[in-house]
Amino acid sequence: MRADQYEEINNAVKGCTICSPHLPLGPRPVFQIHPKAKILIAGQAPGSKVHATGIPFDDPSGDRLRDWMGVDKETFYNREKIAILPMGFCYPGTGKSGDLPPRKECADKWRETLLALMPSIQLTLVIGQYALDWHLKDQKKKNLTETVKAWKEYWPENLPLPHPSPRNNIWLKKNEWFEIDVLPKLKTTIRKALKDN
Repeated sequence: MRADQYEEINNAVKGCTICSPHLPLGPRPVFQIHPKAKILIAGQAPGSKVHATGIPFDDPSGDRLRDWMGVDKETFYNREKIAILPMGFCYPGTGKSGDLPPRKECADKWRETLLALMPSIQLTLVIGQYALDWHLKDQKKKNLTETVKAWKEYWPENLPLPHPSPRNNIWLKKNEWFEIDVLPKLKTTIRKALKDN
């Protein structure tokens, strides 16, 4: 792919307004891609804080995710190393129990095209139910916990993860195996992938 093709698509997504009528704060696509990226973070959708800054995972969830991955902010925001592609690029608004689901229009219009721009991806971190539904499809288990427990079935191409939000502190306490079994393997794999970059 020519560099100008990548930039053309990247800029087209940054200027996307397809969901405008449904977005309480208006469109502001937040994502990070590059053809050289080795790790892909497939998340949900930006929260209101990320919408305000325009920086993906610029919140407590991002702090925890970087800790899980064993990377600093400089590495995390190096798009030639790590791509960040949520299921919805813009803040969807808030419902009765937190943020609304990602808008489906994003994945329908852009996801396949953007993933095709990144042929060097070695590992995809699949975060949360909506990303699991899209990336793992019928391979996922009956719920998120069972899917994460079965992580070895998807390894080394994909790693299903709970959302790193502070709201999941109770889940993490109930599932101590996650930090004991999964995170060391994740950190080792990321370190090796980025070392080769």
